[in-house]
Amino acid sequence: MGQISLNAYAKINLSIDIVRKREDGYHDVKMIMQTVDLCDKITLTDKDDGGVKIICDKPYIPTGSTNTAYKAADLFLKEYGVKKGVCIKIEKNIPTASGLAGGSADAAAVLRGMGELFSVDTDEGELMEIGKKIGADVPFCIKGGTMLAEGIGDLLTKINPFSGVDIVLVKPRISVSTAWVYQNLNLHRAIKRPNTRLLVEAISNGDRVCVAQNMKNVLESVTIGKYRVINEIKSTLMEFGAQGSMMSGSGPCVFGIFEDRQKAEYAFQKIKGGYWDCFLARTLC
Repeated sequence: MGQISLNAYAKINLSIDIVRKREDGYHDVKMIMQTVDLCDKITLTDKDDGGVKIICDKPYIPTGSTNTAYKAADLFLKEYGVKKGVCIKIEKNIPTASGLAGGSADAAAVLRGMGELFSVDTDEGELMEIGKKIGADVPFCIKGGTMLAEGIGDLLTKINPFSGVDIVLVKPRISVSTAWVYQNLNLHRAIKRPNTRLLVEAISNGDRVCVAQNMKNVLESVTIGKYRVINEIKSTLMEFGAQGSMMSGSGPCVFGIFEDRQKAEYAFQKIKGGYWDCFLARTLC
């Protein structure tokens, strides 16, 4: 019996701009995506009776065919003609429906691990094509690091790493539907758009302060309109020393960028244990 364990890393967005709504219903985006070290742990074990089985330590996580890890494993087995099956154990740490791509991260980890588990010769491009069928964030989660994402989020350009930056993640105990946010986004109203070129240059120059002060997410215009708590969290993070704060993805998770670990730890200690879930993290390359 073969077994392999991997970390499935969350992501944050350092910027999100929505370029246009496409005829197929999706949106063309321009955004900067960044891996962080908050992660789920995925353990893959082969099994002789075929198929996919999901085990998760959180009872609210679906374990059937709607689970993104299940979809990834099922697609991999079919794509590469693997006759065995796989049991996937998920130790869940990334909050769900939060804008941190937890489900996409799990799917990406499964795709990366299946090749090793079953000794299948794969390349990153092939796995990204499979991942694209599961969700727009999966290709990024396969590559990781610091990326400019365009198209529906699947056209990725590597930029200089924004690694080793201390952040605090705060999630209010609400869930936000990504579909709902996009359905209610009005691109014709006056919204603050990010200067993506400026941010890419600041990242390239290692100017964390410039990045922190110029982050923008156009999806905040929708999510904050319904959930005022997001603005409250942003203000709280700034009050406790963040150099900048923004909602990740379609929300509702908010993160703050800090000058160093000590200042991030201070904010984390002040915020944790209240009405919000709080995580201390660091960006990865």
